[in-house]
Amino acid sequence: MNNKVNKLIVALFCSAVSFGASAGGNVDAGKALAEKYSCAACHGKDYNSPIDPSYPKLAGQHKDYLQHALTAYKRGDAANGRSNAIMTGQVKPLTNQDIKDLAAYLHSLPGTMAVHR
Repeated sequence: MNNKVNKLIVALFCSAVSFGASAGGNVDAGKALAEKYSCAACHGKDYNSPIDPSYPKLAGQHKDYLQHALTAYKRGDAANGRSNAIMTGQVKPLTNQDIKDLAAYLHSLPGTMAVHR
């Protein structure tokens, strides 16, 4: 192959890699957001031991589930059971990228939930 084709392939590959990292969320940015918004105050310092048993464990949870839940809270989506006033207030200022970043961070943490019984 000629040099131009090789450069094009490398450029496309690099674009795909950087897009994939952004699309999946940034763990470090998510950690900073979790600290900024004091998520551990309710969900526990390890995100596995919430202060109230009715609050969900977040560590290790699936990214797509976390993104869906945070987006539903942001909308105040009572039809999907996401109308908690505290959570709605917490997520209102978050952008879609912030939500992806938070989901990536929480997903990256070791969880205690059972996958199989």
